[in-house]
Amino acid sequence: MTLEAYADSIVPGEKRWPGDRAVAGVSEGGGAVTAGAVRLLRWDATGIHDDLEDLADLANGHARAYAEETGLEPDRSVPPFVALPYEDRVELIRRLTAPGHPEKEFWVLLSLFCNMAFDSAAHLHTAEAIADGHPGLQAMGITAPGDDGLWRFEDFGYGRELARLHPETTSTGSPA
Repeated sequence: MTLEAYADSIVPGEKRWPGDRAVAGVSEGGGAVTAGAVRLLRWDATGIHDDLEDLADLANGHARAYAEETGLEPDRSVPPFVALPYEDRVELIRRLTAPGHPEKEFWVLLSLFCNMAFDSAAHLHTAEAIADGHPGLQAMGITAPGDDGLWRFEDFGYGRELARLHPETTSTGSPA
């Protein structure tokens, strides 16, 4: 729940159900949580999957200290980070990722993975993520591949074709 609240503070989304405490619901559509941030964090390819409980504990410890410093009375029915209002979650993350914070690298890394879940769906096969309605890929306008499984783009990224297709390129797009 703490990691979900952290991810939602990085890329906010709408609540998944009316009583959702981890997702603050400050944005429309799906955010990092719906995009699968926790699933990506648990993936062994991240290199931090074994330390997630420790990161959640650290986040909660910082949330307790922040609540005490700011005079907030946290709801004890949820983890301390989750109990913070959205604006305070964001402020705490701003502090944790600020230059000079001794744990900055941990929090920046965690934030990057939350962004990665939303804007690249790195933990999913792209075509499947698109077919399943991945919120980040949808928000960026990533379209489904053609029937042959290849992506084609009507508009060139630089507004013009940069190079012609090499005459020996195979039907799968590989150079001969």
